[in-house]
Amino acid sequence: MRTIRIIEHISLDGVIQHENDENFAYGDWTTPYRSPAGLEAVMEAQGSVFDLLLGRHTYDLWAAYWPKAGNSPIANRLNAATKYVATHRPDSLEWGPVGNLGADNIESIRGLKSTDGPDLIVWGSSTLTSVLLDQGLADEVVLLVYPVLLGRGKRFFSDSVDPCELAFVSTKVTSTGVLINTFRYVGPLRA
Repeated sequence: MRTIRIIEHISLDGVIQHENDENFAYGDWTTPYRSPAGLEAVMEAQGSVFDLLLGRHTYDLWAAYWPKAGNSPIANRLNAATKYVATHRPDSLEWGPVGNLGADNIESIRGLKSTDGPDLIVWGSSTLTSVLLDQGLADEVVLLVYPVLLGRGKRFFSDSVDPCELAFVSTKVTSTGVLINTFRYVGPLRA
């Protein structure tokens, strides 16, 4: 059985929207905080071999960037990963290896999770993230928390899904103040 791990760059007030999203006034808010230690933590959280679960928007943004990013450990790992994409336009998926999750994304993800293979990593894809947590399919959440308050922008978790409980696993801090917090999914939040 595969592990599903959600990894997000997030502001202190829960914003995940960043430089790859158009028409966002604070597009480069993560840039001043990037560091070799942060990159190392991201690569450790992903693992050396993994597959990706992506929404179509994130897939399109990454497909425009990562294949041209050059030779680096992170680019090589992302380019080598099989990308499983939630999309209604599967014929236009060119950055591979790639697979379409099909008409029923949740059942497809359940099927993928039940197979042997590398961990499944979710980056961005806020709609997919909320659904995975709501359906109890995510195993871990890794939040790279930046010391900024943005006030507006796309949030990590949709207010249209039920709350859930996470258990603390570990935390690290980079020299630039980014907290790398890892949590394990517990289940629905009990009132």
